[in-house]
Amino acid sequence: MKKWLVLMGMLLGFAAGGASAQLPDFVELAEKQSPAVVNITTIREARERKRGPRMPDTDEMFEFFRRFMPPEEHAGPRAPRRGQGSGFLISSDGYILTNTHVIDGVDEVMVKLNDRREFRAKVVGTDERTDIALLKIDADKLPRVIIGDPGKLRVGEWVLAIGAPFGFENSVTAGIVSAKGRSLPQENYVPFIQTDVAVNPGNSGGPLFNMKGEVVGVNSQIISRSGGYMGLSFAIPIDVAMDVADQLRDGGKVSRGRIGVMIQEVTADLADSFGLKSPRGALVANVEPGSPAEQAGLQVSDIILKFNGKAVHNSIELPRLVGATKPGTQARLTVWRKGKEHEMDIRIGEMSEDKAVVAKAPEARKANRAGLVVSELTREQKGILKIGGGVLVEEASGSAARAGIQSGDIILAVNNQEVDSPEDLNRLIEDSARKSVALLIKRGDGAHYVSLRLDR
Repeated sequence: MKKWLVLMGMLLGFAAGGASAQLPDFVELAEKQSPAVVNITTIREARERKRGPRMPDTDEMFEFFRRFMPPEEHAGPRAPRRGQGSGFLISSDGYILTNTHVIDGVDEVMVKLNDRREFRAKVVGTDERTDIALLKIDADKLPRVIIGDPGKLRVGEWVLAIGAPFGFENSVTAGIVSAKGRSLPQENYVPFIQTDVAVNPGNSGGPLFNMKGEVVGVNSQIISRSGGYMGLSFAIPIDVAMDVADQLRDGGKVSRGRIGVMIQEVTADLADSFGLKSPRGALVANVEPGSPAEQAGLQVSDIILKFNGKAVHNSIELPRLVGATKPGTQARLTVWRKGKEHEMDIRIGEMSEDKAVVAKAPEARKANRAGLVVSELTREQKGILKIGGGVLVEEASGSAARAGIQSGDIILAVNNQEVDSPEDLNRLIEDSARKSVALLIKRGDGAHYVSLRLDR
C-alpha cells in the first residue's frame, strides 16, 4: 500500500510539473516588443462639453463601450483637457497606428516612446468605420513591430497586449483568443478578434501580439457594466488595420466598394423556405435603384453564396468582402435563386424617404391560418411607397405575431413570388408544401425577410 501511495505521488507530481511546463513565458516577448509600443497623450482646448446618451442603470444588457480611454482630466473651467491612449510603430521612420477615437476632435497629439523621448505627432488620416488612425512623428531608426497574419489565429491561442491602462505605461496583460470574426453593433466592416486579455481605459490603440511576437490586432473595444475589464475585449485584425493605414498614407482617405443592397441573415427556417439544404449566404432584402446590384441583375430574395470565389458563410461577411474590393473593379457573384445556383458579374461601386402608410381601417375580416388580416394598397399608397405591389397588414396574431410581424407592415412577397392582393397571400400560404415560408416585409425605410412557420 505504501509503495502504491509513493507511486501515485510521483505520477501526480509529474502531471503537475508537465502542466506547468506548458504555460507560456511572456518575458522575452514583452522585452522585445515593448520598445515599439507608444503612449499617446491628447490635448483638447477648453470648449463646451458634449454629453452623449446614457444607458439606464436598470438595463439588463451589458453597456457597450466603444471608447475605453481614461476620463479626461479637468484642471479648471478654462484649462485644456487631456486624454490618454496607446499606439505602436509600424515603420522605422515614425508611422504609428492607433484608434480613431483616441485622437478624434483633439487639438494636439503627443507621443512618448519607450525610451522616454516625446514627439508631437501629425495625424495623417483617420477612418471611423474601422476606428483606425495613422500618425507620423519626425524621427527615424525607430523600433517597429512585426506584422502577423490574424487569419492563422486559432481559438484558445495565447495572446498578449501592451498598452497604458489608466495611464500606467507599458503594462503587459495576457489571455487567449476567445472567438474570431465577431460582429459588433454598428461595426459591419471589422471581423473582430475576441479575447479575454485584460484591457482597460488607456489600452485603446495598443497592439495585440501572438506568441511569435507578431502583431495580430489593434485593441479597440470592450463590453462592460462598470467601464472596466470584465473578460470581453475586442481587437481589430491587423490586416484590416494595415489596409486602412496604407490607403491613408497613400491618398489620405479610405475607399470602399459597395453594390447597393440591403441584406439579412439566412436562418434555418429561411433556408428551408428557399430550398437551401443549410443556412448560409446573405439574403437580399432590398436592391437600391440604379445601383451596381440592380445593373447586374440582382433581385430581392436572391441569396449571395459566394463573392469572387470566397464563400459567404454569414451575412456579416459580405459587407467586408465588398468593402475591401477596389471600386470600379469587376467581381463574380454566386447566387441562389429559385432553387438553383447562378453566376453573375458585377462592377463594384464606391461607398459615399419613404413615408409610412396610414390606411383606413377596413371592416373586420377573418384571419388566415397564419394569423394575418391584410388589405389591399391603393394606387396612391403604392406611389408613396414606391412599390408595385404588396398588401398591408391590419392585424397579426398566432404564427404571424410570433414571427414578429406587426400591424402596418407591408408584405411584398411570399418566398420568391410577389403578392399583390390578399387572395394572393392566402393562396401562397395555403398551397405551401414546406413547414415554413419566407415573407418579404417592408417596414419604414427598409425591407427584410421574416420566416413564418406553418402549423399543419
